[in-house]
Amino acid sequence: MGKVAVADRRRKARRVKPPVCSWKLENAAFASGALRVAGLDEVGRGPMFGPVVAAAVILDRKTHFRGLTDSKKLTAAKRIELDAQIRAKAVAWAIAAVDVETIDRINIRRASLLAMRLAVEQLAVEPDYLLIDGVDTIEWPCRQQSVIHGDGTSYSIAAASVLAKVHRDALLVEFDKQYPGYGLASHKGYCSREHLEALARLGPTPLHRKNWSPVAQQTFDFESALEVGEVAELAIGVD
Repeated sequence: MGKVAVADRRRKARRVKPPVCSWKLENAAFASGALRVAGLDEVGRGPMFGPVVAAAVILDRKTHFRGLTDSKKLTAAKRIELDAQIRAKAVAWAIAAVDVETIDRINIRRASLLAMRLAVEQLAVEPDYLLIDGVDTIEWPCRQQSVIHGDGTSYSIAAASVLAKVHRDALLVEFDKQYPGYGLASHKGYCSREHLEALARLGPTPLHRKNWSPVAQQTFDFESALEVGEVAELAIGVD
């Protein structure tokens, strides 16, 4: 009986379709009276290095981008291709970043919401409805809808995810030149094995997030070593 139940669950799981990017959420907003729907998404909540970046995009409802979906599911080449198309065809778009110092001061969740609000502020056309990836809304005087996995279901949010991802990836490539040896251009600041090993070997940079556990540990170890060194110098001086 147990094997039958397991098999039945597996068949049902195979029948569950992954989310498909469409205009469904935007069309519902338009039907409720909205005229300018902006999709919002952020990139960079998980890394232990660098800023968090958000984008806001308002699309014409007749616009179509072949292959547009959650930026994490796209190749780097496809993201760059779509990035150029979105910038050219969007009614309005904007990108904003919140730096590491702010992330450490107010926490990553608030920094992510701040980045999204700053992106909306920079839009050349003011939206009257926001579709936001995730579970939160932002401080903005218009109707809003948070959408879990929105970057895989809403064209507007997916477009924002592409712009934010391409922009942040480009930043990390530049940071890799500024801070060589960490592999930033490849792992984009995430907690990969290569990054953790480099952090242990080289120590944190000014752009590592000090509140992240691996960085905090390395900072503590470095400061402890300095204290030990100072004590040793004092002991030598006494002798």
